[in-house]
Amino acid sequence: MPRVAHVLLKVYDVLGRERGTLLDDVVQGGTNVVRWDANGFSSGVYFVRLSVGDVGVTRKVALVK
Repeated sequence: MPRVAHVLLKVYDVLGRERGTLLDDVVQGGTNVVRWDANGFSSGVYFVRLSVGDVGVTRKVALVK
């Protein structure tokens, strides 16, 4: 993060349903780490959406247990 900003990090399943919020907070600039406790999630493909202000990016992730 280049500066202090409000960050929203959510997990969605392949059908587009929201499965959880990993982060919804103001974070400091610099490198930040978020751990996903995937207990309760089955193995499969998920999408993680990172939104900082009005800018967002979505990435596909594979969860293998």
